Amino acid sequence: MKKINKTLFLLCTAALLMADTACKKSYLDSDQLSSYSPNNLDNPNAMKAALNGVALILRKEYFGDSAPMLTESLFSDVAVDGTTDKSTPAQDLVSRITPDANLNSDDFNKVGWYWENSFTAIRQANTIITRIDVPKYASDAERNAILGAAYFFRAYYYYRLVHQFGDVPLLLNDLDAPKADFYSTKREVILEKMRTDLEFAQTWVTDNVNKGEVTKGAVSHLLTKVNLALGKFDDAIVSATNVIGGGKYGMMTTRFGSTAGDATKNVVWDLHRMDNKAIGANKEALFLVIDREAFQGFTPNGSQLMRNTVPAWHFANLRTPTGSGIQAITDAVGAEIPLTKMYGRGIGRYRGTPYSTKYIWTDQTDYRHAKGMWMDMTDLVYNNPALKTSKLQADKDLFGKPLQQYTDANVATVFQNGALDTIRHWFGWPHYKVFINSTNALANDPYWSPPRGTNTDWYVFRLAETYLLRAEAYYWKGDLASAMSDINVVRARANATLLTDISKINIGTILDERARELFWEEPRKTELTRIAYIFAMTGKSAYNGKTYNLNAFSDQNFFYDRIMEKNDFYKNNVRTLQGVNYRIAPYHVLWPVPASAQRFNTEGHINQNKGYIGYESNVPALDK
Repeated sequence: MKKINKTLFLLCTAALLMADTACKKSYLDSDQLSSYSPNNLDNPNAMKAALNGVALILRKEYFGDSAPMLTESLFSDVAVDGTTDKSTPAQDLVSRITPDANLNSDDFNKVGWYWENSFTAIRQANTIITRIDVPKYASDAERNAILGAAYFFRAYYYYRLVHQFGDVPLLLNDLDAPKADFYSTKREVILEKMRTDLEFAQTWVTDNVNKGEVTKGAVSHLLTKVNLALGKFDDAIVSATNVIGGGKYGMMTTRFGSTAGDATKNVVWDLHRMDNKAIGANKEALFLVIDREAFQGFTPNGSQLMRNTVPAWHFANLRTPTGSGIQAITDAVGAEIPLTKMYGRGIGRYRGTPYSTKYIWTDQTDYRHAKGMWMDMTDLVYNNPALKTSKLQADKDLFGKPLQQYTDANVATVFQNGALDTIRHWFGWPHYKVFINSTNALANDPYWSPPRGTNTDWYVFRLAETYLLRAEAYYWKGDLASAMSDINVVRARANATLLTDISKINIGTILDERARELFWEEPRKTELTRIAYIFAMTGKSAYNGKTYNLNAFSDQNFFYDRIMEKNDFYKNNVRTLQGVNYRIAPYHVLWPVPASAQRFNTEGHINQNKGYIGYESNVPALDK
């Protein structure tokens, strides 16, 4: 607990260090704001606090209503925006995702959030990097560990940016004056620089740090992703093996933590409990964001993860199938069977696709889809107290029984209005991942009643993903036996049937396992775009029989083909109650650069991506 408290103090201190009014405007920011002061960064503790200030930006990606991670997910095969009571969300991506659209709103999308916050974090990291020799250190090791951590953050955000927006401006130094002459730099040039920095960081950053700080394991994990993105597959295997075989980390395969004694659950449940993520016994956590409601300065109103990801079961107009017309279900926190406390009350913003909620779950022994871990609507029960006083015995008999599965034949009987919005109200979800409340399943959320999800620590990098990254590197090299072996490490911990047929191992196998294992952890759009780039760079034939190239990247790519194969909403142009059809295009492999960033960049030129207005005026990107 001492280490965590120290980290929390540093995080709060960082906010003060960065709050000075000395203005450093970067017109990469849509609102032109970039105000923080480096003047206090004159000692090692201040530098460490500033590092944790950068980490605060990273934490915001996972938490809050319509958290940015939602936008990453809906540009993928695993999810769409399920908010069907509005016409503004990013559902028809062709019409909604344009350079001059609203790109940063809970009711629209968070594309612009990523642009602005990523460059804010990069500038803050650059302040540390530029001033690294101002303080006096106890040793070179202390200095270089701080520098390595700053390199990590800069590399993390550039890794994300180049797989969200492609070629972007490269900032390597602190800004000491307003700047309006940015130019785009080639993606591969940026990645090569980040690779060099991460190799330095891998040498100096240690694993003996406070929870929530950058670890050597996290550096090597990120380096693995960068190596993959550059097509350096042998190097990716080496950097991943540095984590897997380094002796510090290990897959959690036995029960542990506060819930170890709950015989109704399993080790996957333990792994994802809010009070187990940062404990010393958890050897799988490589890098965490720390968020606790007991400390000042953390996520206002909690994570709201349950609100984002759980279906809107509470206003689905369910009634009994008996014909009495009695409402079947209540979200009252004081109900005899308090479903809202047991599972959270959602609004279905994150609507998992049939691919991610049904098609990949063929293994009946998989802990991640076991009863009590994964929830389907038919796992909820009739809990309206009015059923107990109904004149019909059939209603009384329903109380506490599982909800009846709707069918085309009974939908008019089961739903009040004779219709069902299956997009928002009826889908499965990983209860073990998103149940963010307390160790007591019936405890109250400190912010909301009914509960939406309180503050919690969260995994950014976890060893399970390292195995899947190494499996991917083996796949690209054609070593399918080794790829299968690494996938099976993840499957074995989940009690899933091990893979045995090497001939069936392909990038789809790895993406399926990532979808099972990394819900709300992986930035799915970023990773799909990275993989699409690798197919285009290598010319390797994908499992769909297609090959791709960089010259036509925004016209034909694996990203789009994968989504159209697996995401039924986009594939079938499913129509919402607001009359909006789900649509996505090949050019969405890269997001649009916000028009405001280009507009304020009056003395330079930030290129626009193909498919968006402004592309026609692009200039050659910088190659160094």
